[in-house]
Amino acid sequence: MTSTVDRGTSGAERDVRHGVERLGSLVVRFAGDSGDGMQVTGDQFTAESALFGNDLATLPSFPAEIRAPAGTLAGVSAFQVQIADHEISTPGDAPSVLVAMNPAALRANVGDLATGATVIVNSDAFDERSLVKAGYQADPRADGSLAAYRVYEVPMTSLTVEACKPTGAKPRDAERSKNFFALGLVSWLYHRRLESTVEFVATRYASRPAVVEANTLALRAGWNFGETAELFESSYEVPATRLAPGTYTNVTGNTALAWGLVAGAHQAGLKLFLGSYPITPASDILHELAKQKHFGITTFQAEDEIAGVGAALGAAFGGALGVTTTSGPGIDLKAETIGLAVSLELPLVVVDVQRGGPSTGLPTKTEQADLLAAMYGRHGEAPVPIVAARTPSHCFAAALEAVRIAVTYRTPVYLLSDGYLANGSEPWRLPEPGTLPLLDPAFAPAPGAGADEGTGPRSFHPYARDPETLARPWALPGTPGLEHRIGGIEKADVTGDISYDPANHSTMVHLRAAKVSGIARSLPELEVDDPGADAGGPAPLLVLGWGSSYGAITAAVRRVRARGLSVAQVHLVHLNPFASNLGEVLARYPRVLVPETNLGQLVRLVRAEFLVDAVGLAKIEGTPFRVSEIESEIVRLLGPMASAAAGAAAGEEVKP
Repeated sequence: MTSTVDRGTSGAERDVRHGVERLGSLVVRFAGDSGDGMQVTGDQFTAESALFGNDLATLPSFPAEIRAPAGTLAGVSAFQVQIADHEISTPGDAPSVLVAMNPAALRANVGDLATGATVIVNSDAFDERSLVKAGYQADPRADGSLAAYRVYEVPMTSLTVEACKPTGAKPRDAERSKNFFALGLVSWLYHRRLESTVEFVATRYASRPAVVEANTLALRAGWNFGETAELFESSYEVPATRLAPGTYTNVTGNTALAWGLVAGAHQAGLKLFLGSYPITPASDILHELAKQKHFGITTFQAEDEIAGVGAALGAAFGGALGVTTTSGPGIDLKAETIGLAVSLELPLVVVDVQRGGPSTGLPTKTEQADLLAAMYGRHGEAPVPIVAARTPSHCFAAALEAVRIAVTYRTPVYLLSDGYLANGSEPWRLPEPGTLPLLDPAFAPAPGAGADEGTGPRSFHPYARDPETLARPWALPGTPGLEHRIGGIEKADVTGDISYDPANHSTMVHLRAAKVSGIARSLPELEVDDPGADAGGPAPLLVLGWGSSYGAITAAVRRVRARGLSVAQVHLVHLNPFASNLGEVLARYPRVLVPETNLGQLVRLVRAEFLVDAVGLAKIEGTPFRVSEIESEIVRLLGPMASAAAGAAAGEEVKP
């Protein structure tokens, strides 16, 4: 990557030549009815840009209703993507281009636009009935409300119908291809190639040749319209990013997480069993793993959440890597079985793709509000390790780490993602297989002849512990000599017999807690991003984050440093236990800011654990942080220190 400065289009250097403007970055949002194919359109524009070589980040947005009334605000579906010629970490704060397929799409999204943004509307959709359904009292194209933007009216529907006439399709059927007309037009405007989309259409709709022909004709018609209509003053180019050598793919968080689970099972030499009940936004993990049966994976779509986790725990007892996937409402239902996994001390990966709550809440919107549920949401003293992914591609590494902890320490592990990561995408450099860690399940060996000739239950001690990890043996059922009791009633230390002894219960509770706490010894120390620490001492402010806030925090910190101010950043992947040096890191900084898309859950934990006066920045709107929101809070907290920091950092170069 050429730079770590997250620049907007307005700040990009422009090279105007022959009607082509060169941009450093671009934020495009496609919006329309949920049946207009906006997700497909955004996905393909993203794929075109990935093949071109841009860095990118995406933000899909779905309506909660399966099929909301057409033309209403509740039914608007959108897809936002930022593409750039340099490293970026977010899908952008404000779109510089909005493609609105109807009045509802315009009204739902126009408030997010940057001043001077380009608005391309499907003028055929702006009839009186559609305007009323969208809540407009007057046509916004004529009342001056769009004066701050460059508005281009394109009759996309009628042009699509005309382009599709050679197929013999009825007008109503031909209209469905208008999203590909819009994609063709935007692809022309921003110098994207169509070959990958043509191939995609041919593959996806191979069983319906008429649909392939209609979509392809509409796509090319959109491109040709841009080329010949002379509607736009110029076209635009976002050059490719300089990437390190390697093989790249564009990946969503759910897909990367599924691949990480596959890799973890493979590296441990285990079969993977997924017990899951479909739930938004986690279902795509089930879909992806169901495609990977050739890797020895079994997927079970259970009748409910409780059955899903119960089956996964049963698979763990049987010697497989047990995994269950869900979102917040499912976590509520799985809590008792997760507590059973704590008692049985068996490896189990519990994936929580967080969404807005409580209850059904905001099924298609993102939130980081399950941290305290993962930390404490079980009865009794039942500590569980917690790992959190920070970007869509990092979901792979986070899943691999969750598998490592579960297998090594014989414990259930929470793996936290969220709707923003799950559905968002970014380029990912595929790791070399030889760089992935080998994981040893270390199954208990069958008793052999020698020191212990016994064959009964007493010859095997199911709760004897590894002196380093405190993990108990993982005994495969059916192995002669390894018979032992299982169940939720407390077990006796070492022997595993049922025990109601108070002293034994205290011992077992402390052992399980010590096992989880001891995981910290296997974690790398936190590395703080503080460029001035070696020269002039630590920055006056540390921004502490976890999960999907990483992208916005990183971009905000870079922006603040570009102003000449000093600020440090550290991001947590392990939330239980914390890295061993977190307390020392926090004590180093006068002020600590913790941005979270919840009401302040991590900030509560660090204040309680380390007695630091951390300040929370909460957002609970179902949307991820904008970079500007965190940037403003950093500057506010620096306050009087900002001038001194700016003076100390004057002339300091923002390093790539």
